[in-house]
Amino acid sequence: TKLAAAGACIGLGAGIGYWVAKEKDTIPNAQDTRVLGSEIAGLKVPAVIPNTDYENEAKPAYYNDTATPMHQRMEALVLDLQDRLVVALESLEPSRKFIRDQWEREDGNGYGISCVLQDGEVYEKAGVNVSVIEGTLAPGQLRSMRERNPQTANKLNANEEYDFRVAGVSVVVHPRNPYAPTAHKNYRRFEVYRKSNKEAGPVLAWFGGGADLTPAYLFEDDVKYFHQTLKQACDAHDPQYYPRFKQWCDTYFTNIHRDETRGVGGIFFDDLEDKAPEELFHFAYDAGSAFIKAYVPLVAKRMTMPYTLRERNWQLIRRGHYAEFNLVYDRGTKFGLMTPGARIESILMSLPLTARWEYMNQPEPGSPEAHLLEAVRTTTDWAK
Repeated sequence: TKLAAAGACIGLGAGIGYWVAKEKDTIPNAQDTRVLGSEIAGLKVPAVIPNTDYENEAKPAYYNDTATPMHQRMEALVLDLQDRLVVALESLEPSRKFIRDQWEREDGNGYGISCVLQDGEVYEKAGVNVSVIEGTLAPGQLRSMRERNPQTANKLNANEEYDFRVAGVSVVVHPRNPYAPTAHKNYRRFEVYRKSNKEAGPVLAWFGGGADLTPAYLFEDDVKYFHQTLKQACDAHDPQYYPRFKQWCDTYFTNIHRDETRGVGGIFFDDLEDKAPEELFHFAYDAGSAFIKAYVPLVAKRMTMPYTLRERNWQLIRRGHYAEFNLVYDRGTKFGLMTPGARIESILMSLPLTARWEYMNQPEPGSPEAHLLEAVRTTTDWAK
């Protein structure tokens, strides 16, 4: 069949072809197990997903443009990553395109482009945001940066004023189908200048970012593929990056109050300045590009699977846990909310369109839902 051929082209195996007309998810009875999601009847998996072969594609001009300041090259990179991911995501979505909301800070210190798709057939909510901003570090921001990293504390005087400049891309995708995983990506470069002598250049500059996967239902082959793809990007630059950043991701993306990770991990790093800026920039390019290859085919693989109200409700419960992490623990959210003149709509873009909190929800032992909980309460080497 055409779907089987598409699955072979994507290279992720079976589990793609389900052409079943279904009823909309408006059934009031939670015990009703009729299948939901009439949207899947019109979905087609493309034979080729664009921008998923970054290793063999020509590098853009900014990649080796050492004559241009690094902050300008990073701006070009995040805009490029945004455009390429939007094209890849849209290749699966038949009903809508991303809206592009370009905005400028009221104080004139930067701009952003928020690409958002809501209420689609494939994506309930997806956001691919770019921010290129500068300003003065607020006391709380400076304190937080010094507390989390001793090297930063040595370089930044608590009694001195500093300006910052940052360019970053932030991505969160919440698919409609409960079997298609949520995913997050963020890559950025942060520079800090003495306010009294900005012309001298940055006193501190680092890269940060990562990508992680948050499924409601566990398909181990999908998780392994996601991790292996990110590992390949890391290994091209340093064989220690993947194990180091994978552990960092597991530790960082933890809902401490629930004693579980937000999802099944990926990679995460911050304050990265262990190599020459040029080499780290190339790593950011590869890792940011690898996310498209690692994630979008998983959505294609799962977006046509039939589901019932049971799976939909479990998806919403897991999204509630996702929102808990972003609002309680996420440093990027906190930093954004502490920034004067911040654009709240863009900062909170990561939150799902819908979520659910059930009192004392406990999955049945041995159920697929319980299997997911086991995965987020243990540490697994998915890249083996």
